[in-house]
Amino acid sequence: MRPSLLDPLFAEAATLPGVGPKVEKLIARVTDVGEGPPLIRDLLFHLPASAIVRQRIASLSELPETGHVIIEGVVERHEAPRRHSRAPFRVILGDGMETVELVFFNARAGWIEKLLPLGARRVVAGRLDRFDYRAQIPHPDFVGPPEEAGDILAVEPVYPLTEGLAPRTLAKAIRAALAKLPELAEWITPALLNREKWPSFDKALNLLHLPQDGEALGPESPAWRRLAFDELLASQLALLLVRASARKSAGKARRFSGARAERMLSRLGFSLTGSQEQAIAAIRADLRAPERMLRLLQGDVGSGKTLVALAAMADITEGGGQAALMAPTEVLARQHFATIAPLAEAAGLKVALFTGREAGERGEKRAALAEGSIDIAIGTHALFQETVTFKDLALVVVDEQHRFGVHQRMLLAAKGAAPDLLVMTATPIPRTLVLTYFGDMAVSELREKPAGRQPIETRVASAERLGEVVERVRLAVEKGEKVYWVCPLVAESEASDAAAAEARHKELAEIFGASALLLHGRMKPAEKDAAMSAFRAAKGAVLVATTVIEVGVDVPDASIIVIEHAERFGLAQLHQLRGRVGRGSKASSCLLLYKPPLGETARERLKVMRETNDGFAIAEADLKLRGEGDLLGTRQSGMPGFAIARPEFHGELLELARAEAKLILAHRERGESAHEEAVRALLYLFKRDAAVRLMRAG
Repeated sequence: MRPSLLDPLFAEAATLPGVGPKVEKLIARVTDVGEGPPLIRDLLFHLPASAIVRQRIASLSELPETGHVIIEGVVERHEAPRRHSRAPFRVILGDGMETVELVFFNARAGWIEKLLPLGARRVVAGRLDRFDYRAQIPHPDFVGPPEEAGDILAVEPVYPLTEGLAPRTLAKAIRAALAKLPELAEWITPALLNREKWPSFDKALNLLHLPQDGEALGPESPAWRRLAFDELLASQLALLLVRASARKSAGKARRFSGARAERMLSRLGFSLTGSQEQAIAAIRADLRAPERMLRLLQGDVGSGKTLVALAAMADITEGGGQAALMAPTEVLARQHFATIAPLAEAAGLKVALFTGREAGERGEKRAALAEGSIDIAIGTHALFQETVTFKDLALVVVDEQHRFGVHQRMLLAAKGAAPDLLVMTATPIPRTLVLTYFGDMAVSELREKPAGRQPIETRVASAERLGEVVERVRLAVEKGEKVYWVCPLVAESEASDAAAAEARHKELAEIFGASALLLHGRMKPAEKDAAMSAFRAAKGAVLVATTVIEVGVDVPDASIIVIEHAERFGLAQLHQLRGRVGRGSKASSCLLLYKPPLGETARERLKVMRETNDGFAIAEADLKLRGEGDLLGTRQSGMPGFAIARPEFHGELLELARAEAKLILAHRERGESAHEEAVRALLYLFKRDAAVRLMRAG
């Protein structure tokens, strides 16, 4: 039960003055609350991006060259524009020594004359500029009589907005929300508070929303860092409590010799890399331990994660259990099946594919899975449907884990008696984010590429050179090369990226004829299969595609990839797309086409892509350039998002929050928790209600 002290913060924002149904919807959009109406706590956690710092000017003769100012004077004259003229309406404000022009574009004369009547004394706030040496304030922020001067903030926070939401409307709602803020007991230890020189929780919110100077704002200010630490602390407490609960319910030591996996891997015709061998050894130790395995396997594109997972699945089946590999797309599931099935079946294992397309075989497969005659199930979300049951699901492998929600992973894991869990990603995740989203989950990294793989040469060119690019592709095709041509959504108004791909395919088909193929997400499964089969075979030379090829497409002969509008992609996705080539022994190249002019961030992204093929280095750069949301796709995946903490600014606070969380739980276990109610309030504040239930259960 949430403490009644927090009830004001969990009241709906619509209870605040000035927040009607229309404003409530806009607040919901700008605070990104997801389901349900926005709450007062959501408004408080919507922190300002910057601030306007205004200088009070006693005399107009002391005006600076530029900057935000607060001035006072008398309206001396109006200079209305001629009829049908596009010139602005000007109001001259003076103090007997100097004058300032107040400039209004597209304003009604009657409105201005009412706001600024001739001879009236007015206080004005706004940004001062100079035009032809004349002091001007275009569209002032505030105009009013001297007795209303107290309404002007010397330091005014500037909030992220959405279309239709006026800055003053949002600011007024946030100030009303601040008035509801109760004084809460402190959950951070005094020693840590003093060392970091952090304010209390309520004071931190007041400092950010009602700043006294511009330096108090921003992610690196003490007030923001305090709140970021609180959010990270709540997250780490929740992760530790969930992990402790999982360990209590888990525990089956698996027995196997590893001989079956070794026989399968010996058929490969090449040796595993050192990091693959280390990962397999670490996973085997986890499987043999009585605690449940929770391991993240990170490997760059083409580093051999699937073989590591196959070894783990073979070990589990040797011990009598079943394994399931879940992939986010049918294309990737079929790719895994094509790789794993021949090796596994040669060793006597039965492998089955579960997607939405095997309708005729579905009943027979489900029966075989339930009776235990299928050893390894590979599939999409079809694996966790209620009608799919396992005899003894002992290992769950989740590929491209960030594309699945937590709920989906739990559904599959619930089909066994606390099965071991191995999650894989080809998008290397910086350690900061591993801690943020997975807590102390064990991590294995595959940093080496298999022998014989060639580095990919990456070049960047303007889309204005499209003709040259097409000619280069034509020459390459004549030499027997295979080429991917990737088309993104090129305009916000387009219905899908399929339209862009179809248009480009039509143009390239005039040059390459039937050897120019098309692949996008709106095609029927049979059409996709036909396109991929033709591309793998001699019939296809150029595959025009959308980002549907980002994962799961493996054509070793493909050696060139052209990515249009590369400036629209994030680093992680560009790196994934580039990984479609360089999968064989041929020298490969990637050409990134951009539409000028480039913004600073886009320019930096393309520079990183040109300079390195290291996915781990790219992931770190992506974190700095874009933040964790884009890197992991948290909006789509269901991972815990953060309203305040930003790993690119607060990464070092993670270890501190984790240590504090461990200390809190250690004190609880010894019965020494003096501020347990404060900790529960923290968890409720950051919507970690499930963690509170685990605390009570523990």
